[in-house]
Amino acid sequence: MKRTAREDIERAVSEQSSGAPEVRVLRRFRLVFNTVKTHFQQVERKAGVGGAQLWALSVIDANPGIGVNRLAALMDVHQTTASNLVKTLVTAAMIAADKNAPDRRTVQLRMLPAGAQVLRKAPGPFAGVLPDALATLDVKTLERMDHDLALLIAALHADESAAGIPLAHM
Repeated sequence: MKRTAREDIERAVSEQSSGAPEVRVLRRFRLVFNTVKTHFQQVERKAGVGGAQLWALSVIDANPGIGVNRLAALMDVHQTTASNLVKTLVTAAMIAADKNAPDRRTVQLRMLPAGAQVLRKAPGPFAGVLPDALATLDVKTLERMDHDLALLIAALHADESAAGIPLAHM
């Protein structure tokens, strides 16, 4: 008898439920991070670019003429991070940065054929598997996770500035 995806998920959850609570949670973090890492490795292997670069390419492709600040906002990364991604993609001739607006300090980004080719051969989701999976969860679950992760972050005494660094860069 063939199992449904839901049954597979429930089986995986129950298999991960043995041991002390801190061990179970650690195991789940490992599973999440290893899944994310595996996805980024597949992206790099198939597309030849890193996950953050691929994500930036997809945002630029979907928003022709976008500026660096808007790119940073849509990716939820620091403007400096977005600028560095843009420099790398311009150097690789995957995107162009044109200064055609009345304000010559701003640039408009557009896809070049090499960038479009990378997007065609890249595995999705372009933003990564974690944002894609989080988008499938209901608001109540996300709010509970946000609260609980805030407690963990406080216990870690984590540097909040790291929140603006894409996982693909880690």
